[in-house]
Amino acid sequence: MSEADLRARVMRLARADPYSSLLGATCTECGPGLAVLQMQVTGQHLNFNGTCHGGAIFTLADTAFGLAANSHGAVAAAIDAHITYQVAVKIGDVLTARAVEVSRSRRLGVYRIDVARGDGKPVSSFTGTVYITSATHDEPAAPGGA
Repeated sequence: MSEADLRARVMRLARADPYSSLLGATCTECGPGLAVLQMQVTGQHLNFNGTCHGGAIFTLADTAFGLAANSHGAVAAAIDAHITYQVAVKIGDVLTARAVEVSRSRRLGVYRIDVARGDGKPVSSFTGTVYITSATHDEPAAPGGA
């Protein structure tokens, strides 16, 4: 499969994710082992302290992680993830999550996702590991989800 076909598949997967769409996250760049998502923080993202909820930042990073891990065509399922938060985010900030592949073997992949504000200030660091299955995204999902 060509790189252009893989990119088109990742963009299709990104558009098909209702949860990240609900939060306003959009995929702006992708390729083999790479996914970049952006989200502008709005009132729906705020927590009781008036800053961006950690769950919204996690969702942005996790979606970038999932797209990068699934960018090769095989279904990759997360088996481990860790996130840290460095700075608070306020309404109006634009967040960018950049996921890059650190390593990938036949069955395991490791990814690093950095989330930054529009001014370049680091917001969050996320690392994740996936198990790579033998299924592809062209196959129908198993009953009850995959």
